[in-house]
Amino acid sequence: MAVTAAAVRTAAVRTATAGALPHWLLKPIGFNVNQCGLAPRSSTAYRHGVPRQRIDLTSNCHTSQLCERTCGLIDSVLHVVLPRHRPLGLARRWRTVPVYRPLVDLSTMEERHVILTYRLDRATINELCAQLEPDLISPIRQTTGIPPLVQVLSVLHFLASGSFQTTVAISSGMSQPMFSKVLSRVLSALMKYMRSYIVFPEVDDLATVKGDFYALGHIPNIIGAIDGTHVPLVPPRGSEQVYRNRKSYHSMNVQVVCLADQYISHVNAKFPGSVQDAYIMRNSSIPYVMEHLQRHRVWLIGDSGYPNLSWLLIPVRNPRTRAEERYNEAHGRTRRVIERTFGLLKARFRCLHMTGGSLMYSPKKVCHIIVACCMIHNLTLRRHVPFLQEDAPDGGVVAAVEPVESEEEEDDGDDTDNRDRVILQYFQ
Repeated sequence: MAVTAAAVRTAAVRTATAGALPHWLLKPIGFNVNQCGLAPRSSTAYRHGVPRQRIDLTSNCHTSQLCERTCGLIDSVLHVVLPRHRPLGLARRWRTVPVYRPLVDLSTMEERHVILTYRLDRATINELCAQLEPDLISPIRQTTGIPPLVQVLSVLHFLASGSFQTTVAISSGMSQPMFSKVLSRVLSALMKYMRSYIVFPEVDDLATVKGDFYALGHIPNIIGAIDGTHVPLVPPRGSEQVYRNRKSYHSMNVQVVCLADQYISHVNAKFPGSVQDAYIMRNSSIPYVMEHLQRHRVWLIGDSGYPNLSWLLIPVRNPRTRAEERYNEAHGRTRRVIERTFGLLKARFRCLHMTGGSLMYSPKKVCHIIVACCMIHNLTLRRHVPFLQEDAPDGGVVAAVEPVESEEEEDDGDDTDNRDRVILQYFQ
């Protein structure tokens, strides 16, 4: 019986892909491998056209020209098929690692466009990437092809724009599932350096901090302004009421302490929106820190939602004397810096503002996003990076952003002696 070239080709493909294709697809070919001398070592090696063990393609072949041509053809087919399929007993599967082609190139972008898109200048971005690079390089195959610079740029773009992951992923040259992994990886890397970016004033710096606050409202010994703000999120299923704030939307209540230059020295973003500011303050590290600084006679300044403590100055609700009115006026001028800080933070990172939509992540990941935004906010102040907006006047430089309505809660305190001494000594 003559064997045609088509039959030889069919046998080669059939033998090479055996185990990768189902027997119902291989069996109708109707060609017997024994016709070209490819008899296996064991007669029970084949069942329904599927090999059960490794086949020696050359040891049992007849020394004929047909078999040489057949073995050569099968050899060539195996080199093509094996990288994509794994026939039983023939070779290990060869998984190719995708090569990533970055679409973002900072060298071709103008400095103003870099700040508008990523909120940091080119030099600061490179330094941040160099710091996070050891944590962004992973042996996992899925992130091998993405450079650390592209990972950081994609996350900065996400925080600044507040867009959906799909939009940011397309502009960064990756898929949405890949960007989701990159976002978690970059946020985890940033959390390791949180204490390097968000630092409460040291004892040696208290004199400078007090002088900066005194220039705002002429109240001495102030080292920080404290207040809370709400960041909208999609609440976990079954816990909607816990995250519903007094303004009837779901959020995380974020406590922040800032300095006179809007530098954030403390942030607590782990409480849901239904929790009051005073409760968050009592369950944070602020009371512990301020109690240890009382020998330096320093205070924080807050609104009427906080209790009147020995280290916390709040306004007088019903002023009766001219001294109390002057104190309230000075208190308002000094405390307004925390509202400007919230306005600048949410304008710089639209993912924190209601106009950017609600964050559709778990509360823990939302907490990481908030802290990361505060860290980058401090980095912009430390490196003197201006805040730019495309639709802003005067070349896009925004000096300050007016705050939204602050939260006012009734929380009477017991310690009014400290505030009375301040009013009597400085505003009488």
